[in-house]
Amino acid sequence: MQKSQKLTLAVLIQAALISTAYASEQSESKGFVEDAEGSVLFRTGYINRDKKAPGVKDQSSAAQSAIVKLESGFTQGVVGFGVNVVGDASFKLGENKNANNGMIPQNNDGSAYDHWARGGANVKARVSNTEVRYGTQVLDLPVLASNTARLVPEYFDGVLVTSREIKDLELTAGKFTKNQYSDQINSDGNELDRAVVWGAKYKVNDAINTAYYGTDIKDRLERHYVNANFKQALANNSSLTYDFSGYHTKWDAKADGGAYTYSHTTNDFSNLSNSIWALSATYNTGPHNVMVAYQQNTGNTGYDYGLGKGVGDGHQTIYMPNSYLSDFIGNDEKSAQIQYTYDFGAMNIPGLTWTSAFVYGWDIDVPADYKGDRSVLATNDAQEREFFNQVKYTVQSGFAKDASLRVRNSYYRASNAYQAGYIGDTNEWRIFLDIPVKLF
Repeated sequence: MQKSQKLTLAVLIQAALISTAYASEQSESKGFVEDAEGSVLFRTGYINRDKKAPGVKDQSSAAQSAIVKLESGFTQGVVGFGVNVVGDASFKLGENKNANNGMIPQNNDGSAYDHWARGGANVKARVSNTEVRYGTQVLDLPVLASNTARLVPEYFDGVLVTSREIKDLELTAGKFTKNQYSDQINSDGNELDRAVVWGAKYKVNDAINTAYYGTDIKDRLERHYVNANFKQALANNSSLTYDFSGYHTKWDAKADGGAYTYSHTTNDFSNLSNSIWALSATYNTGPHNVMVAYQQNTGNTGYDYGLGKGVGDGHQTIYMPNSYLSDFIGNDEKSAQIQYTYDFGAMNIPGLTWTSAFVYGWDIDVPADYKGDRSVLATNDAQEREFFNQVKYTVQSGFAKDASLRVRNSYYRASNAYQAGYIGDTNEWRIFLDIPVKLF
């Protein structure tokens, strides 16, 4: 692994020195102040999970937050320098007796925080089309992604290099040593030791895009991701898009011989691995968008997010189509989806969209005893299903331009054998009101 990381870094350094035929980003810099941008996102969030299993508590949270993002431009010259600031300040709305859904920090007794604030800064430097950032960051990498589906984002601390020296090719490499979930106060609440990431995405032409990313999270896992996307233009401004994506994960064993996964069906914890892949096809014509997808897991464990701390995954590192409340990631699981989206702009209501989807998963391997012999199965055909609906409206003009209201609902059910191993029967509502304010 170390050899591949060094090779990737060497490629990044070499790419930074290549003279290309298109203008560099740094040469077009206007200055530290002139290119600066600042914004505040005022977000009101509500998540309610109505748990249907007897004896399982419901989960409900409501809170208000202000998410600040300040970014300077780069100083002019061969090497440009700058600084970014990210942070959030929040307070709960109501008592929030049963938060526990990743949205609001909790005290030792389980009660929700009344108010809290988090954040950090990063410094940055740029040469030509190669940029380095060091400090607190919100990541959008398929193998190390910040969870942004809660009230406030997940933060990582470390260094990230992004290079676009070669036209249509973007190279990435980085190392992160701190990880703060959305509901954590401590800047290293997840106790991440070290996560090394690398990857590349390449635009073959206007119709074909490809990507590969990898990560090595010390003493936890090694994960690889691939993606290929092809968009076929059809008559009457319609299109058909084909997409393939997949992960392969190799898990490390705990020092005490245990496992960091929770769905494994083997007693050999030194050889835990999962492969998950998906194929989807999306047809778009006018305001209508229809997608069908098939997703499949193989291996002796599911695509697990990990038990215990240090995994560096706030449950959003899953760039797959069958991902809503459930991600359909069970051991050996197969799942199929149909999704429909309608744009009400065709009915003279621009900014309003509705998405509905149904996903069904089957063939899930479930161990009979989660604490004993994991190779003995309760069933090899557990099922789960989810009916998802979301309505979103974004203001198109006026003083409230870009403000949005998003309401989503998931109806999730699983077979009896799969109740304890994953989410359990749940009706979920999420309501988010976002009001962005541009400062400069």
